[in-house]
Amino acid sequence: MAGRLTARKVTTAKAGKYSDGNNLYLVVSHSGSRKWVLRFTWRGQAKEMGLGSASSVTLSSAREKAASAVRALKAGQNPITERKRTGGIPTFGEMADEVVAALSPGFRNEKHRAQWTSTLATYAAPLRTMPVDTVSTDDVLSVLKPIWTEKPETASRVRGRLEKVLDAAKARGFRTGENPARWRGHLDHLLPRPSKLTRGHHAAMPYGEVPAFIAGLRERDALAAVALELCILTAARSGELLGMRWDEIDFQNAVWSLPAGRMKAGRPHRVPLSTRAVAILRNLEKSKRDEFVFAGHAPGRPLSNMAMDMLLRRMNVDVTVHGFRSSFRDWAGNETGYPRELIETALAHVIGDKAEQAYRRSDALEKRRQLMEAWASYCTADPVQKVVPLRGKA
Repeated sequence: MAGRLTARKVTTAKAGKYSDGNNLYLVVSHSGSRKWVLRFTWRGQAKEMGLGSASSVTLSSAREKAASAVRALKAGQNPITERKRTGGIPTFGEMADEVVAALSPGFRNEKHRAQWTSTLATYAAPLRTMPVDTVSTDDVLSVLKPIWTEKPETASRVRGRLEKVLDAAKARGFRTGENPARWRGHLDHLLPRPSKLTRGHHAAMPYGEVPAFIAGLRERDALAAVALELCILTAARSGELLGMRWDEIDFQNAVWSLPAGRMKAGRPHRVPLSTRAVAILRNLEKSKRDEFVFAGHAPGRPLSNMAMDMLLRRMNVDVTVHGFRSSFRDWAGNETGYPRELIETALAHVIGDKAEQAYRRSDALEKRRQLMEAWASYCTADPVQKVVPLRGKA
């Protein structure tokens, strides 16, 4: 049952004590630290039991801990004494939250952290309330089997994250023996190899339909529609686009410079901005209210990474945002004479082996500018007329 607090309230509440119901409280000190506390009465005396820091224990996990303690009370057990008796063994969910908090500083961006949190909360939900030392191979298989063939890439990530959490539990002394989520020499005997499964591809729109689609986007008065058009015009990944900051934009030279920390390959990338892309950004600049170009509802946060996906659903278009990168790739390969290496560079793909990369000093910015201007011209052409793509020089 939902309580009174929200995830946003947990991170923004000022000093004080806030009830979530079910005897669970968020306590915020004047120094800004936040912790979870369960208040209860044991044999006529008021008691408080700490449930962890709000920086590492999520609201949903705190509720799980509170519910578990209340069940112990109803069974005639003092939850504090019971926790001491069991040696303080955390649940899988508690351990997972701790691992995500510990690894977060090394994640490339907030989206990566959200993916870890979502994966472990959604697919590993049956394990969250289990003491981490009791998770077995059968438990791991019960999580993986339903998605192993249907969602192979997701399943592979889930397995790796389960292994990480259980390894951390062993390192903390909460587990002994082999890791039940280990692949080599263990699960590889019980599940088909991921490489043998059919991997899904991001559904892409045929490039011939893109001009009409963008014309439809412009009829929508929504920030997500503007973001999606710019995402298509720059052939950027959705996370890169939504994380765009104003200090990354060089209007004078029409360049968007992304730092290494925001790139999948971990290296800086420059995107030449077409005339239409600059016009979009100039228009957005008039209502700038945050460091993010596409500011979200919460201060200091960008637009949700689901915003563009939900827009596509409302438009009843069965493609993905990432698929428009494939649309660009197909158009550039089929309809222009630009070399493959230039097209791949425009997509921020790593080209060649390490030796070749070491000698590749230039990112061919001006050549790519011609390519992206041609793509923008193609995308913004009148869709009712025959569109003739521009052909670049090899």
